[in-house]
Amino acid sequence: MEIPVGVDVICGTEVCGRSKYLVINPVNDQVTHLVVAEKAFPHAQHLVPLDTVQSSTATSTRLRCSASELAGMDAFIPSDYLDPVDLEAITPYSESVLLWPYGIHGNPQELADAAHVPSGEVLIRRGSRVVASDGKIGKVDEFLINPLNDQISHIVLREGHLWGPKDVTIPVSQIKRIDDGVVHLKMNKDTVAGLPGTPIKRKWK
Repeated sequence: MEIPVGVDVICGTEVCGRSKYLVINPVNDQVTHLVVAEKAFPHAQHLVPLDTVQSSTATSTRLRCSASELAGMDAFIPSDYLDPVDLEAITPYSESVLLWPYGIHGNPQELADAAHVPSGEVLIRRGSRVVASDGKIGKVDEFLINPLNDQISHIVLREGHLWGPKDVTIPVSQIKRIDDGVVHLKMNKDTVAGLPGTPIKRKWK
């Protein structure tokens, strides 16, 4: 099924909005969500899971939900996603595509001693502050995904942290808790600095 962007979106028997973007998982190149802007002002935008799409044509997309159910879906936050048009390298993605999984949606909760982060259960955003047991160390820049189970295995710190331009990858098993979008680690700064490097494969580099 081809899903067009920039066409009317139908809920039941009425036009309830307009499609704006497709969200793609760059790990497997699969579409995960459709971004729909409500028809009514102020045209709030929502993330619509792919399985909610019933059918589509070149001029419209029909959803398996009502307009009120669309209004209750997760809000679309552009800063959670990577726009491939802004990348220096040529990418296979068009300007109507945004890249997942830079936004991980769900209900915030403590990780405690969890060995991994199940997809959709923890709210971590690109730019979230990272704090070691003895102070701030940087911000989340990327997530590493295990291709065997599509679960987050590491967070990558943004350039400009305490250790210069190198990638600093931290296993999610070392996350103690997440409070108000701040990632607290079990490790101190020295332990983080001594972590071995993890090879990162990027399509845009």
